[in-house]
Amino acid sequence: MMENAIAWIFIFPLFGSVFCALLGMANRKVCYPISVLSMVGAFWAGVETLMQAVGSSSHEVSYIFGGWTLDSYPRGVGIEFRADLLGALITLVVLGVGLLVSIYSKLPTEEETPGKEPLFHSLFLLQITGLAGICLTGDAFNLYVLIEVAALTGYGLIAIGSNRAAAATFNYVILGTIGASLYLLGVGYVYITTGTLNMVGIHDAIMAPESKLAASASMQVAFVLICLGILIKMAFFPFHAWLPNAYCHAPTTTSCLLAPLVTKVMIYVMIRIVLTAFGVDFSFESTLWAKVLPWLVVVAIVSAAVMALAQREIKRMLAYLIVAEVGYMVGGVWVYNYYGMIGSIFHIISDACMTLCLFLGAGLILRKCKTTNFDGLRGLFSKMPLTMTGFFIGGFSIIGLPPTCGFFSKWYLITGAMVSERWEYLLALLFSTMVMVVLFFRMIERIHLAVSESGENLGKGHGDLGLTDEQTRFSEGPLTMLVPLLLAAGVVLVIGIYNQDVVNQIEIFLDNLPHDADLPKEAVGK
Repeated sequence: MMENAIAWIFIFPLFGSVFCALLGMANRKVCYPISVLSMVGAFWAGVETLMQAVGSSSHEVSYIFGGWTLDSYPRGVGIEFRADLLGALITLVVLGVGLLVSIYSKLPTEEETPGKEPLFHSLFLLQITGLAGICLTGDAFNLYVLIEVAALTGYGLIAIGSNRAAAATFNYVILGTIGASLYLLGVGYVYITTGTLNMVGIHDAIMAPESKLAASASMQVAFVLICLGILIKMAFFPFHAWLPNAYCHAPTTTSCLLAPLVTKVMIYVMIRIVLTAFGVDFSFESTLWAKVLPWLVVVAIVSAAVMALAQREIKRMLAYLIVAEVGYMVGGVWVYNYYGMIGSIFHIISDACMTLCLFLGAGLILRKCKTTNFDGLRGLFSKMPLTMTGFFIGGFSIIGLPPTCGFFSKWYLITGAMVSERWEYLLALLFSTMVMVVLFFRMIERIHLAVSESGENLGKGHGDLGLTDEQTRFSEGPLTMLVPLLLAAGVVLVIGIYNQDVVNQIEIFLDNLPHDADLPKEAVGK
């Protein structure tokens, strides 16, 4: 069983989804324990897979489904799941987030979507199946299938909320379909040109000694189409229009699952396509993409930060911060050096954890206060100190304060910008960080010091915050919601404290790339 751990990653949530759908029709109460147990099993399989990849001499685990081999006839039909250190790390992040959200989901699901628990938990587990599959597949077409599994279940998870959520889902469906179509069209060009869908096989075909594929127009077009499709799926500015409304109007548990994972997994897909399928030389030196995208990243970061600054509601503010963070990670890839790539990969892990903290905290605030507007949070720190501590640990991490994980991932991104002499990207990072400082300290002012939107102090004297007994009474959320938040906050701190151990695994992955995929460690011509 342990040698098949990579398969169990999919078996647990997939069959858990089926059981939730079937058994839930008879008794809705069985769905929650099935969901949690499925995620516990999948998380165990994820840990075991990572340990196997770390302990392997090649630092990867390969698993072929259906008895095919990669050189079977017809060529390219073998479906491979490959867990190298990068794939195994991101998969474990997906499963860890899924496990905490599954524990958290009991009360929000019952209160916000009553009677729909079987539907929610079934879609929830299918979402995890799709996202984990995206991280592990070694096949470009299978990647498309799994992206659509995750997308379709995401549409359902959002739409089961209010009428406003259903309207937001429509925008998501339109843009998501456009992105998926562009990606699939690009994969079609790749298959026609190379004759294979396996990512390593695509790379070998492009980099073969006598191959002229790197200069072919079809491969250039394929690369641009695939990258455009991925950028739309990850909500890269200006393709972000679906994200704020979708995450703000979705049920609490849905936003807690999708916000930390969907955009980050798609950034992982971009890194996988660049490093494993097309290769560094083709991606960065044979296309104009590498010259154009860094400037688009600057526009994306600055625009998203300014839009976040204009918000007065927590979840909408966080949604725009996610768009800015997407710009961070995309920029880390396209500054084209070793340190930027480390920063981008590390920030995928960091951002998933700290975004989870923020959305779990926002869900607790919404349940207690019935609002997430800034002025509705007056004196909340006195009432929910543990909740606000967990929430602001995530906030301090997104700002980049040590010893949270966000500080160290931003450090590598800044280092990458300096090494490549991408000063425009560096300035955009610093500008958005200052905006985040303003945003979160403005929230602290509202929550702790109890001032109004106009800045007027509502207290009547020294030590008086103007709060009633009801507003200052200690009243934390239920343990099933509070414990996942505190665990997520603990993970943010632990990853920050042990950041070098995470970076070591990322470095091993980058150092084991094919020789032609080496990333420069010093400035290269722009």
